[in-house]
Amino acid sequence: MIPALALLHGFTGSGRSFDHLRDPLEARFRILAPDLPGHGASPDATGWDDALDSLAAALGPDPFFLAGYSMGARLALGYALRFPDRVRALVLESGSPGIADPDERAGRKFEDEALATMAEREGIEAFVDRWEKHPTLATLRNLGEPMATELRERRRQNRVEGLASALRHLGSGAQPSLWKALVRLRPPTLILAGERDPKFSAIARSMARAIPGARLRLFAGAGHAPHLEAPDEYVTAVLDHFTPREGTRP
Repeated sequence: MIPALALLHGFTGSGRSFDHLRDPLEARFRILAPDLPGHGASPDATGWDDALDSLAAALGPDPFFLAGYSMGARLALGYALRFPDRVRALVLESGSPGIADPDERAGRKFEDEALATMAEREGIEAFVDRWEKHPTLATLRNLGEPMATELRERRRQNRVEGLASALRHLGSGAQPSLWKALVRLRPPTLILAGERDPKFSAIARSMARAIPGARLRLFAGAGHAPHLEAPDEYVTAVLDHFTPREGTRP
């Protein structure tokens, strides 16, 4: 039986965000690529716990491999902590365990609420324009065609109300801090980040130190989205990690 691989996209993405990687990945896996809450055809986000429950219902109880990017990596981490027996191995790309400091977390929640309100007021076109100028995404402006156009079109196909709900309920301000829980993360874990993304490469290093047995891979020429900026290297890293090794779970 072909093993299943669930791919969780980032904010403003959809289940189609990994379409450019399907050919090499489908040679080894049955791909599960759900639209996360507030994205694509999924209903609005209503809360962190609700999102994990909806993922559990969509992905089923049988063990699978799990990879997530950015917001999807944060949800993948939460899922692996809640349902450790369902995750055979885990890849976290440009993710975070959340914000440990309560005051900083509250400040981020306030910022996300302001951004959600702006999105609702200005509409999807203006919001996507603003989002693509975010400093964290700067290296994505160098994507070639047709990938750059496809990425923008996927973003614009989301509902602005859905994205606003994701900011309010799935943003870093709404997410509980998982830093202290990293020590009990059970699935074999690979952490990915781009060296041109200093914030998340630093977070990746801290996570790798905190998670027992975690492996770290930094992509020299990539920023926040190695699966887009260095797709061949990303696939190689993922396939290598999801190949069973002695002493790991199959």
